[in-house]
Amino acid sequence: MNRTPVVFIHGAWLHALSWESWAERFASRGFLAFTPGWPGESLTVGEMRTSSEGLADVGLDLLTDHYAKIVDSFDIAPVIIGHSVGGLIAQHLIGANIGQAAVAIAPALVNDIALSAPFAGLRLPGHGAASAPSASDPLVSLSAEQFHRFFANTVTEEESARLFDRYVVPTPRRLLTDLGCTGSARSQRAVADVGNADRGPLLLISGQEDLLVPDAATRAAYKQYGDSLAATDLKQFADRGHSLIIDNGWRFVADYVLGWLADHGLRAHPL
Repeated sequence: MNRTPVVFIHGAWLHALSWESWAERFASRGFLAFTPGWPGESLTVGEMRTSSEGLADVGLDLLTDHYAKIVDSFDIAPVIIGHSVGGLIAQHLIGANIGQAAVAIAPALVNDIALSAPFAGLRLPGHGAASAPSASDPLVSLSAEQFHRFFANTVTEEESARLFDRYVVPTPRRLLTDLGCTGSARSQRAVADVGNADRGPLLLISGQEDLLVPDAATRAAYKQYGDSLAATDLKQFADRGHSLIIDNGWRFVADYVLGWLADHGLRAHPL
């Protein structure tokens, strides 16, 4: 019997390994779980930290097209689950009728939402100081302290350090520019068709203590879908930050998504 695929799309500063627990959880429920990395992404976190030049040219256009081809390659349309910029891409794809359902977790901003730029609270190396030597570096890294302060702010320092060591990698400056994080206008690809009535169901998820993509930004995205006849839902998790897919509470989020899929008739084995 054919099984429904699920394609997981990770966000900035995380490796594809960040979905390891989710992939195992979904596979145990009968889904086919896929965690494809970004173009140029090495197989391991260690390799990414020592040699990540392959990511330097990755912007939102390349990333969106990369996952559109992956999702469109299956005989059975996959469920798309994305975190951060992956959540933006998930919305873009489902709005273009690519995939049968989408889940956008702490998604980077789409369309004309101007509440705040994603990652607005984070001072990126090379910005705000024109003479900084890192301004021309095509890759942007987070320190362990930055990761705990902005990304994993709801967990202990010890847990944050473990998450940092296992999952965190540099991210392309070009992508951050496309997302509007460096003071420039967002890319024209940072969009989703919020009025498409024929798309599959969409679930938006936020952490109410998220400092990088605030809960208010996800709520603003949800409001944009208000006139669509397609199913759109919002789930807010209290006391959760941007690390909600990898920290000690990941299973609560994953199991909520599994329940939501079941409620919408999206099963591991299609009828």
